[in-house]
This record gives sequence, C-alpha cells and structure tokens, in this order.
Amino acid sequence: MLIINADDWGRSVAETDAALRCYKGGRITSVSAMVFMEDSERAAELAKENELDVGLHLNFTDKFTANQYSGTLANYHGEIVRFLRGSKYSQLLYNPFLRKEFAYSYEAQFAEFTRLYGKPPSHIDGHHHMHLCANILLSNIIPAGMKMRRNFSFSPGEKGVLNRTYRAIIDRRLAHKYQITDYFFDLTQCIEGKKVDRVAALAKSSSVELMTHPVMNAEEKYLMSDEFQVILQPLEISGYALV
Repeated sequence: MLIINADDWGRSVAETDAALRCYKGGRITSVSAMVFMEDSERAAELAKENELDVGLHLNFTDKFTANQYSGTLANYHGEIVRFLRGSKYSQLLYNPFLRKEFAYSYEAQFAEFTRLYGKPPSHIDGHHHMHLCANILLSNIIPAGMKMRRNFSFSPGEKGVLNRTYRAIIDRRLAHKYQITDYFFDLTQCIEGKKVDRVAALAKSSSVELMTHPVMNAEEKYLMSDEFQVILQPLEISGYALV
C-alpha cells in the first residue's frame, strides 16, 4: 500500500494549489497542513470541498505568517525556532528550558487544525521533520496511538552505520507508541537515485509513504507524468485516514 503525501499544505497559495492539482489528477492521496500560515484558512476550505485526507504538519522552524495569533504563541514559538535553527544538531538535544514552549506550540497548532478542519488530523508529521526532535520524542506531548511519520528509509550503504543505527532506535520507539508505516521515502531523492521502482515494489507487500512537495516543478512534473501513472496502476494507493 502506497501513501503519496504532499507536505506544506496551507503554507502559501502556490504550495496549496500545486498539491491540489496533483490530488485532482489522482497522483497524491493525502496532504499535511500547516496552520497559522498565510494560506491556512483557504487551504482548509479547499480540503473540505475536495474531501482531502489531511494531517498536521507541525511547524517548529518557520515563523508563522498568518495575520492573527496570540502574543504568547509568537513568543514561545520564536524561542523554539531560534533554538532549532541554532545548529544542525539542535534537534538531537533535549532542551529542558523549552518544555513549556514546545507543549504550548504543539497544543496551539493542534487546536487550530481542529478549528479549521472541524476534526483532528489523520496523521502527524513535521516541517523539516522536527516532529522527531528530542523535545517532542522525549515528552508525552503527542498522544499515543496517533499515526506518525517515521524516519527516512535507507538501504545498507546509503548512510553511515551511526546514522542508520540512530534512525532505527528512533523508529523502534515510534513503533512502540504510535502507528507508523513500514517505509518512508522522499520523491526527489527517489527520482534522482532512480529508486521509484523500488518504492513501488515495497508497496506491493508493505505500507510505504512517499513524501512530495508539488510546488517544486520537477516533482509536480513527475507526479503528473505518464511514467508515474504506469507505476501506480498495479498498486493499492491510500491516504493516512484509511490505513
């Protein structure tokens, strides 16, 4: 089973519209929505009109671009952004001084998603994959049992041993507490590495998520291509809501 999920729904008009074109063309199965962003309100209405399967794309690294949100959220979120953008290793470090800020930001984003969409998200992932940062993983902020995005899947030799070992430890922790797919891939990496056929082969016997950003011209072009349509034909494709 293959989930083709478009990230950054609602981040901007261009990102929302590109994903919607692909959804209407039958080339993606779900999206992950950002809240408190410039196109969040319109994107929610479009999702309801088109009966889209929508998850929450947690944002801990970009400034909110909506016109209205509380000053407390702006301050707390700003502290998180500064911390996580301070170093490429920040996400690996648990910051005990930001426990309240992470919890507040998560709860505010979850509540805003529920307000916009009228229901909880079908799944949760993160902008720049920061739903896997230490402050989230080592807390009880996200309730057990939710459908969550796992780490990227790599074959032996694609990454170093320490990298693969760390990812495996995190994925075991996720699998113990949440519902995750068997594999997770990025479309651009798959196109460049000529691995789309491998992803399709895995999807015949396992649950696989393929992440895409249709606002990138190369990705939208590939998604809408005859080549990709042929790859999809023998596969069971689904959104997170039906997993």
